[in-house]
This record gives sequence, structure tokens and C-alpha cells, in this order.
Amino acid sequence: MMSEFPFDDEHAPLYSLGQVAEMLQVQHAFLRRLDQHDVISPSRSSGGQRRYSRHDIMIVQHVTRMTEEGMTLIAIRRILELERELADVRRQLDETRSRLNGERR
Repeated sequence: MMSEFPFDDEHAPLYSLGQVAEMLQVQHAFLRRLDQHDVISPSRSSGGQRRYSRHDIMIVQHVTRMTEEGMTLIAIRRILELERELADVRRQLDETRSRLNGERR
């Protein structure tokens, strides 16, 4: 059985700040500001450089759209928190429904 490669894992921190800035056409300072405001917290290399995963990049894209709509980073951070909470509640609801459906059989 072949092991997974790091690039198969959407959470593997493979991309540098410069690569992400170029990919998404954003300024390096914008990505640093997202990290400083705890909007996104990329991993760090052994040398302390920010390393982004594909998952992180998707979040930065989402954040970029929200900033283009005029939202502040504080508001965006709260929206991301609420989106995570909603996803958790939906997952719990699905698990509960599955359990209940299993008990009815």
C-alpha cells in the first residue's frame, strides 16, 4: 500500500507566503496582517517562515472576498468562528440523526 504524499493532504503546510501571495494576487503584508489578527494562522517552518496548506489558501480566498465587500478583519474573524461552529453543529446533527435511524431499525 502506498503512503500518502504531503500534497495529497489538504492540511499539509506546503506553500510559502510569497507563493500564496502570487497565487491569490494579494500583498505579502495582507497575509501577514491576517496572521497578526488571528484570522488565519499558518504553520511555521523550522526557520520560522509561514507555511500555508491548501485549506489555508481556501480560507484566505474566502477572506479576500469578504474584505473586497468592505468587511473588517475583526468581523471576518467572527464570521469564520461562526462558520466553524455551524459546521460542528451540522456534523453533530448528522451523527445524531444517524444514531436515531440506527435505533429505529
